[in-house]
Amino acid sequence: MFEGPSLVALLVSLGAALAAASTGAAFRPGRWYAALRKPLLTPPNWAFPLVWGLLYTLMAIAAWRVWQAGGPAAALALGVYAGHLLLNAAWSWLFFGRKRIDLAMAEVVAFWLSILAVIWLFAPFDRVAAWMLVPYHAWVTVAAILNWRFLALNGPRGLRAAGDGPRTAWSGASPPAS
Repeated sequence: MFEGPSLVALLVSLGAALAAASTGAAFRPGRWYAALRKPLLTPPNWAFPLVWGLLYTLMAIAAWRVWQAGGPAAALALGVYAGHLLLNAAWSWLFFGRKRIDLAMAEVVAFWLSILAVIWLFAPFDRVAAWMLVPYHAWVTVAAILNWRFLALNGPRGLRAAGDGPRTAWSGASPPAS
């Protein structure tokens, strides 16, 4: 099962997922993010690397399974998967790197749709692989909702003053200290 071409395919799949994940390491939250008003349901910072680590592993295994099941016939599905990895990587760059909550919001919609496309394209080759991406899609759904709330609470570039804007039940966080 993990010999020759199969092992190489698994390593390539893991490498591709790791490359997408690297933007999360390159563009870290930092002080800018710490100063933002947070939506009430923002997960604690320690949860992100744990959840994303599991999701990237599932993604890589799912892609590998599709390659195993379909080989060259799965080229379109795997090509869309590769394109979706670029959207995955772009979100961290936009949100944390460029500090553009507005552009990250637009991008996460395309990202969310791309995951649906990958699930749909993976299913004919390997239903288990398609189902392995469902938790990922759920997590990105939560991320999109949080992105939308960050935008509403902080403005397009996160520069809205702490006292500006309405406080809602969606925001339980206190404004950052001066």
